[in-house]
Amino acid sequence: MRHLLDIADLSVGEIGEMTETAEDIIKNPEKYMGICKGKKLATLFFEPSTRTRLSFEAAMIDLGGQVIGFESGTNSSASKGESVRDTARVVGNYADIIAMRHPSEGAAFAAAEVSPVPIINAGDGGHCHPTQTLADILTIKREAGRLDNLTIGLCGDLKYGRTVHSLIEAMIRYKNVSFVLISPEELALPDYMLDVLDENGAEYKITESLDRFMPNLDVLYMTRIQKERFDDLTEYERLKDSYVLTNEKLICAKKNMIILHPLPRVNEISPEVDSDPRAAYFRQTYNGKIMRMALIIKLLDCKNVKCGGVSKKYYLGYKCKNKKCITQTEYGLTEKNYIDKNGLRRCAYCDSLI
Repeated sequence: MRHLLDIADLSVGEIGEMTETAEDIIKNPEKYMGICKGKKLATLFFEPSTRTRLSFEAAMIDLGGQVIGFESGTNSSASKGESVRDTARVVGNYADIIAMRHPSEGAAFAAAEVSPVPIINAGDGGHCHPTQTLADILTIKREAGRLDNLTIGLCGDLKYGRTVHSLIEAMIRYKNVSFVLISPEELALPDYMLDVLDENGAEYKITESLDRFMPNLDVLYMTRIQKERFDDLTEYERLKDSYVLTNEKLICAKKNMIILHPLPRVNEISPEVDSDPRAAYFRQTYNGKIMRMALIIKLLDCKNVKCGGVSKKYYLGYKCKNKKCITQTEYGLTEKNYIDKNGLRRCAYCDSLI
């Protein structure tokens, strides 16, 4: 049984196989219409979602399967105090595969420890969002024709932006990919993600200016300043309008630059940009559904796709200090950690430094 908790769980070869499957789904949708007949997907969304939840449900329906689940933690037994792991145990008796979103970092890992069926991490707090990254990868591949030799600008909330974290984890494995990290100092990329870049010898620049490196970018990945991640709302109000992409700012950009956004947007991309052919964020949402179809096929082994993946050796002990980690709220969890490439000890659930 395979889970997808982090994009690193998939090898580059597996991602390549899935993009090939996705391209075939686009060209020959009729081949896949009944491939998951008799299978059920459970969507357990403890946090609001539009694109991710509906694209998962549409993906399973298009594959001939059925969908059960809930769209808010208040509509589940979590409101009565049920743990994530107990929910996964129970729902695993009713479904063949589970897609789960949760505000606590590492929640998907906790669920996967006990689930009788595959768990897909559909976003865990500010930690990671691997299926959004699959959508991003397919979009870049279809728009640019390649996944190597790219300069990617990541703009906005890089601290809590789980889509940014997962995209970095994926793209550092392709040849000659560099990053421009554009954010206010308060929303800079976390140290553990900078460690990932350094461990892999990735080239990157840190700046607070969106304009400065615009002419160099092949991909501009805009993100929303996320109100729901802030403990101090005055801090959010101060930072929320840090970056707004307009037609004027795009004048100096490459004619074939790709503009991505995981959505929803607030005001960080002006609606006037929507008509620019470089704006790929709505095409990105379609690609998300297609890649989730490919992922469901893979995890349910409907096509006998070879399984690989990256594994870690885990050790017991050491309490995580990250206040947003699932270990802070989930009772009965065994504290686990692993040693990264630099010899630093990190939480097995949220990857925070211990």
